[in-house]
Amino acid sequence: MSEFRHYPVMLGETIEALDIRPDGIYVDGTLGGAGHSSEIAARLTEGGRLIGIDQDMDAIRASEQRLEPYKDRVTLVHDNYSDICSVLSGLGIEKVDGILLDLGVSSYQLDSPERGFSYRTDDAALDMRMDRDSDFTAADLLNTYSEKDLARIIKDYGEEKFAREIARRIVAERPLMTTGDLNRVIRESIPEKFRRRGGNPSKRTFQAIRIELNSELTVLSDTIDQMIDLLNEDGRLAIITFHSLEDRIVKSHFRKEEYPCTCPPDFPVCVCGKRSKGYELTRKPILPGEAELEENKRSKSAKLRVFVRKTSDTSQPVDHIRH
Repeated sequence: MSEFRHYPVMLGETIEALDIRPDGIYVDGTLGGAGHSSEIAARLTEGGRLIGIDQDMDAIRASEQRLEPYKDRVTLVHDNYSDICSVLSGLGIEKVDGILLDLGVSSYQLDSPERGFSYRTDDAALDMRMDRDSDFTAADLLNTYSEKDLARIIKDYGEEKFAREIARRIVAERPLMTTGDLNRVIRESIPEKFRRRGGNPSKRTFQAIRIELNSELTVLSDTIDQMIDLLNEDGRLAIITFHSLEDRIVKSHFRKEEYPCTCPPDFPVCVCGKRSKGYELTRKPILPGEAELEENKRSKSAKLRVFVRKTSDTSQPVDHIRH
């Protein structure tokens, strides 16, 4: 295993946004290197509890040591956060006071060349599995998906202008087995003048393949509403995203849960029966500060959104419930 390094993004902002109660119950659904979790656990006292979930067993092992001082209040679970309801049910927990998701690839995964997440190395196997118990790798995906599906994935998930050209060359050059194979195909598919713009040309395609392989956007979209329902009154769901596709999903779900009313605009009072579950803490996402951007370049694209659980049984005018 490579030496582990972890840089928790927007650590101070996230801890402040979660508004941690010392005796509360908190879930880190993407445990990673436990950078955020260790700060949460440090603020808990007797009666408080932290549940750390990660589908990457390497992350679980790495986090155990960091969380050792707080082992009396920490439970680690090897699973995907999409199963958060069953994980908590199995632990006898019905509601929690806060949930954190730090999406994307952890520093550990990026800094471990053998995991195949990074385009900065040419000799790693095309793996990209966040859950290494899965049998299907990035190489399997690249070598079996149709050209049409590859083009769609690279365009939609990577927002890559030359998606069709890259997909066509992937199919022509099969089998692709290493990160170097994929890097070469991408370079040969993008005209030189465009390769010089916007950083490494492989970044967008590697992102797209990783998202598809791990069903990242589907899992996120399918789970946000469940997580909000798991919150106690005044509980908070904090989600850190790293690209526009994730942020768009989070923003859309938060807005729907804050303004669920489907009544016609001319109705003076809501009659559809749908009630707001709370509100987004800030109207715009929280961004990293200048100091963090200098220290940790990976935080550049990070955005933090926070949903606060609030329930009310009182009827309200439609214009108050929905924009």
